[in-house]
Amino acid sequence: MHATSTVHAAEPDVSTPAPPSSDSKTFARAIDDIKTGFAARELWTHLGWQDIKQRYRRSIIGPFWITISQGVIALGLGLLYSQLFRTPIEVFLPYLSTGFIIWGFIQGCLTEGMETFIANEGLIKQVPAPLSVYVLRTIWRQTLLLAHNMIVYVVLLIIFFSALDAPYSLGSKDGACTPDKYCHPGLSWNIFLAIPGFMLLALTAGWAALLLGIISTRFRDIPQLINSLIQLMFYGTPIVWPVDQLLSGGARDGASWALPIIKLNPLYHYMQVVRSPLIGQAVSWTSWVVVGTITVVGWGLALVAMRNYRSRVSYWV
Repeated sequence: MHATSTVHAAEPDVSTPAPPSSDSKTFARAIDDIKTGFAARELWTHLGWQDIKQRYRRSIIGPFWITISQGVIALGLGLLYSQLFRTPIEVFLPYLSTGFIIWGFIQGCLTEGMETFIANEGLIKQVPAPLSVYVLRTIWRQTLLLAHNMIVYVVLLIIFFSALDAPYSLGSKDGACTPDKYCHPGLSWNIFLAIPGFMLLALTAGWAALLLGIISTRFRDIPQLINSLIQLMFYGTPIVWPVDQLLSGGARDGASWALPIIKLNPLYHYMQVVRSPLIGQAVSWTSWVVVGTITVVGWGLALVAMRNYRSRVSYWV
């Protein structure tokens, strides 16, 4: 007799659903993070205000020290460089002051944006908030500082309105607009073009802080490198020296070959779309195209970084 047994192999349960795939690395999650961050405006605006109050706690005039400091620096350098460049103080001082104000916003967004996640390490690990909240906190804080510094611009505009309201030249000693000089049209309703210009600048500061913040959190040497480049960009951007000196009739007419190189600097175009309308200068359509293109491309890169590394930032900090 032979004992036989039949063993039937268990058939797989085809009705069991497959485990859901993770959607943590998708553009939808990255965009949702940014949308949720904007929706939490009460949080990042409150944090931004607290940063300003904390910096000037127990100070009598508080944040207005920013305005006083900006005014003193602009006045001192304005008196000096107006003589070096042989430019009348009444048109050069507004040029220099607005340049410093806008550059302060750019520099602050870049330097603090690179460390926005590192500086908020405690909140990131304890508060379940979108990463974009910390970027918006940085941009809002720098906007508040810019608003305080704009008081200097308003005062200078009132004092030198008559000089800026008519066509003028930064390339002549007396500011006169003659056929052999490069002239600016003067103040007009185009002053309101500074609003969309600043909005594009703020949008660019947002993606730059987001992208550089993620990279700097992973590689801690990046902030040191970027800070060095920022110093170089400051001297290569027309902030304390007028571009008119390189144009026809300027005191540096022989150096006009450098103008195309200067226009390759993206910060030059951002300065143009914000500063030029404020002081009665015309803005080339090229600057608007460059600024708009950089803004769109930059946000595309920031979204790619958010899609791939958003979930890792809390571990890197």
